[in-house]
Amino acid sequence: ERGVAPDPTAVARLGELDIPLPDHPSAADETVALLDSYGAATMAMAGPRFFGFVIGGALPATLAANWLASAWDQNSALAEVTPLPAKLEDVALGWLRDVLGLPPETGVGFVTGATMANFTCLAAARHSVLKQAGWDVEADGMCGAPPVTVVVGEEAHPTLFKSLGLVGFGRNRVVRVPVDKQGRMRADMFPDLSGPTIVCLQAGNVNTGAFDPALQIIPKAKAA
Repeated sequence: ERGVAPDPTAVARLGELDIPLPDHPSAADETVALLDSYGAATMAMAGPRFFGFVIGGALPATLAANWLASAWDQNSALAEVTPLPAKLEDVALGWLRDVLGLPPETGVGFVTGATMANFTCLAAARHSVLKQAGWDVEADGMCGAPPVTVVVGEEAHPTLFKSLGLVGFGRNRVVRVPVDKQGRMRADMFPDLSGPTIVCLQAGNVNTGAFDPALQIIPKAKAA
């Protein structure tokens, strides 16, 4: 019944939380009740009418699973330490490979969001292209490394450019390919490539859901 946006009155009350660090603890039920009293200052992201980010509304089963995960409180890393979370992750990753029609040997993993997804993929691509060029980026860093051409679409997601800065390529040192009205990279305007190159394709434009024409672009990139 509530609106999607935070309630302005509740938002105006948030200044009440600016208090000095308490000298003594508070009762748990009092703390929970205090937080709940400000609940109207949240965005209704769990509902079906929130379209601000690429996330879906929560189902009762997913909420319960999240509670269970919090109760287990597993610091998932090695299967020897946290066998159940590791197994569940492997199963889910296998399902993703099947749904997307990817080869069984495809490397996949879960990350925290779009920024870390782009960062992880760029770091892997950086390692691969520089290794092929005879450069060990993990050992020798980026200083003095062979130049790498990074190709992106004009409507690439902002987190891609953020990640380019984090991995040392720079946000501005990229080749931008014009896009069509759906935000898809135009294969007919894809540049000629040579030397170490990373091509960043979108599997779903954030505004339209359109995919870059991978079948036309990937052969051109591999031929560079």
